[in-house]
Amino acid sequence: MIELQAFTIVDAPTLISQIKNEKALLQFAGPKYHFPLTEDQLADDLADENRTLFKIIDLTNHSIIGHAQIFLKEKTFLLGRILIWDENNRGKGYGKKVMQELLKYGFNHFNRDLAELNVYDWNAGAIECYKKVGFTTDPDIKNEAKIDDEIWVSLNMKIHKNTFEEQRA
Repeated sequence: MIELQAFTIVDAPTLISQIKNEKALLQFAGPKYHFPLTEDQLADDLADENRTLFKIIDLTNHSIIGHAQIFLKEKTFLLGRILIWDENNRGKGYGKKVMQELLKYGFNHFNRDLAELNVYDWNAGAIECYKKVGFTTDPDIKNEAKIDDEIWVSLNMKIHKNTFEEQRA
């Protein structure tokens, strides 16, 4: 069982310690942050009234197991910067539960009927997780990020509030 709790600057060192290199940061946060991740970068997000930052708590042992954010856009809200620290916890349903909690929070707190996220096309596990929650790929939106000699293609996925509510019923 997981719970989303407000992320504060006190939580920053824990998150920063989980980002080991530039590729990990790009995968986690997209191109906005710059390696190494710093408290100042996180403080900027905390000060942004359109961003809501969460720490992900495992209620079985009350430990922080990850991080996530919601970014309020004009007509949608964007889920992002989602990270489950321990790779051993991946594939155990945490991702799906986190997505459901983020969507529940977003649809309950913001006057939006659509949620979206961006994910790199090579991240098959995440894409599969998002599809299980009800997200579909928007073929008209793609972005690229360059890291070292690689080009990473970012896909955009969306879910309508009605779809989410039907999935939960």
